[in-house]
Amino acid sequence: MVLERMELAELKQKIKEALVEELDLEGMSPAQIEDDAPLFGEGLGLDSLDALQLAMAVEERFGVQVPDGDQGRTAFASVTALAEYIRTNE
Repeated sequence: MVLERMELAELKQKIKEALVEELDLEGMSPAQIEDDAPLFGEGLGLDSLDALQLAMAVEERFGVQVPDGDQGRTAFASVTALAEYIRTNE
């Protein structure tokens, strides 16, 4: 699969681009999103609707389904966590 050959830094960049594009993060560029900052709460301040949108975008763009519950929360902890989840589950 294409993701296997993709460097982790490149995958993180693509995730950041997806966050900005899919969630319409006004006034924010991918470069402003820190790899290890929380996506929800204090970090980007995403909410449960954003989580659904992001889960669909991850499935569509990367071919990886993000489960509900604790495993999904762990995957969506940060850009780094999501990149690792995608690489592990592709």
